[in-house]
Amino acid sequence: MDRVILHVDLNNFYASVECLYRPELRDKPVAVCGDAEARHGIVLAKNYPAKAYGIKTGDVIWEARQKCPGLVIVPADFGKYLRFSRLARAIYDDYTDQVESFGIDEAWLDVTGSVGLFGDGEAIAAAIRRRVREELGITASVGVSWNKVFAKLGSDRQKPDATTVITKENFREIVWPLPVEELLYVGRSTRRKLANRAIFTIGDLARRNVENLRLLLGIWGETLWGFANGLDTSPVRHSGEESIVKSIGNSTTTVRDLVNIEDVKLIVYVLAESVAARLRRHGLKCTIVAISVRDTELYSFERQGKLGSPTFVSGDIAHKALELFTANYRWEKPVRSLGVRAAGLVTASGNVQLDLFNPDKTKVEKLERTVDAIRRRFGHYSIQRGAMLIDRRLTGFNPKDEHVIHPVSFFGR
Repeated sequence: MDRVILHVDLNNFYASVECLYRPELRDKPVAVCGDAEARHGIVLAKNYPAKAYGIKTGDVIWEARQKCPGLVIVPADFGKYLRFSRLARAIYDDYTDQVESFGIDEAWLDVTGSVGLFGDGEAIAAAIRRRVREELGITASVGVSWNKVFAKLGSDRQKPDATTVITKENFREIVWPLPVEELLYVGRSTRRKLANRAIFTIGDLARRNVENLRLLLGIWGETLWGFANGLDTSPVRHSGEESIVKSIGNSTTTVRDLVNIEDVKLIVYVLAESVAARLRRHGLKCTIVAISVRDTELYSFERQGKLGSPTFVSGDIAHKALELFTANYRWEKPVRSLGVRAAGLVTASGNVQLDLFNPDKTKVEKLERTVDAIRRRFGHYSIQRGAMLIDRRLTGFNPKDEHVIHPVSFFGR
């Protein structure tokens, strides 16, 4: 028996919730945006009247206003969105115990075991849409298929408040003509590589020789080929299941542009400390450090590098992150946002080859655990790097909490 998978997408979620609280805005173009004063001033969501003006998620506020001078800007209120997300989740839980969130406004449901109680996938989708509309006052689109990838494509196909059923009989007509970038996990870089091989649609991808795709994209090429041919067998996690931690990261859009390497160092050390502390809290070390960089023109890239040995020391992570940054950034534009991520995770208690050239590493590890203990007891700003004093506004240092300041070298690098 084929699985019955639903993908539920709450339509224009942030904007729909805001218009529910302010019904006078429903017929006006509305965009929910980040805090412009904190430099998060981009469009996070928009309603259909705003979409008609060509406003897209990710547009900067001034761009959106150029497209639509009468645009109503509403600040994001994530407390409200989380509440509605939980209410929607409670509806899904009435139909299955296999519910896997995909962001705050989307979720997969495996209702294979529920069709005997509630009807087929299309009937369950209709019931969920009706309840979301009547109980929450917003709408949802639902895709129904035998796998997660096609179910998501289905929910994207018709909006708002619609159901799309993709079966083994009709998927070639519905899915294969779609642009290849609509396939789950095909990003900008992958799309460019595929376009260079004249692969523009999902059907083009599905009909290609899988060995050639493996040569082009590695094992990921074979995975995408399977997605395009409906061979995705990934399960929908049961409610409450924790996903395996594959990486730990942190990023920030800075309060001002970063114009030189000294600015970047400050932010990298702040991010590295956060990432390292979370690694220690989870009992993990990383073997790979990755950075993400976005400039003031919103061009972004990611780079990663392997460490000599596993670590949860913030200085090691920051040093590798700065090495990656200096090797890959040419300062054609100032930097707007930075991210640092730890990957290739291993257990901190595992056997590790000692570093011949860094015999005091265990002392540094003990030192950082001591810093964790001090911060848990007296607050995060009770002990800080001396570098935090260079630009308190940039690093977010709060002078009211200032207690003990140590130089950067105190933490190893």
